Amino acid sequence: MHVTWLDSNSWLIELGGKRILLDPWLVGDLVFGGATWLFRGTHPQPVPVPEDVDVILLSQGLEDHAHPATLAHLNHDWLVVGSPNAASVVQKMGYSRVVALPHGETYCLDDRLEIRAVPGSPIGPTLVENGYILKDLQTGRSLYYEPHGFHSETLKDFAPVDVAITPMMNLELPLLGPIIKGRDSALRAAEWLTPQVMLPTAAAGQVQYEGLLVSFLRAVGNTDEVRDGLRDRHLTTQVIEPQPGDRLELQLQTQPTV
Repeated sequence: MHVTWLDSNSWLIELGGKRILLDPWLVGDLVFGGATWLFRGTHPQPVPVPEDVDVILLSQGLEDHAHPATLAHLNHDWLVVGSPNAASVVQKMGYSRVVALPHGETYCLDDRLEIRAVPGSPIGPTLVENGYILKDLQTGRSLYYEPHGFHSETLKDFAPVDVAITPMMNLELPLLGPIIKGRDSALRAAEWLTPQVMLPTAAAGQVQYEGLLVSFLRAVGNTDEVRDGLRDRHLTTQVIEPQPGDRLELQLQTQPTV
């Protein structure tokens, strides 16, 4: 298994002989609802756009996961699998191959890669977006991803997984509390899934943020606290912090069978 962190919540996952482009923000600025005065994210350096992608995988329909400029730039003939909300976004953009994947359902790609949707982040009072468990159907290698730290107890049914990508800090707003809650939930996911490797997401590597909202956001927690918590729980999970653009080959052991 190879993983490349493309910064923020964007990843290129190589698993099951497939290249999965996950929540890509690669082109242009990140803005919500056109309000640049409120929040604006920028890449100070151009981000190479991956080629030969087998599937674009979208966890949410919001701009930081289904990024409009990036999706406009990418090949509209590439397969897209996403939450129903994200699928609606790309269908309106003219993508020709779109699979909406509700919670609990799976999609298999060439009998090599299974994509399973699990409950993820709540967006507003009624909408719950997706997390994913990816599985190589030949080797059994698996990876879990959820970008905001909202982990469903249904994950216990799919343990163990080899790799978990999840936030490891909280991002909090006064009065509203955490909008990303990784500080404690990363450890909860580790207890449920017993991954060999955990990788932090939702952090800023090289990207830069500005706007009124940024002045109110507060980051709480870090990867060292997660490492301490893993040791306290007698978990052998390794926390790896990749650098943007680095392609990592994850050295994984064979999981014991029950």
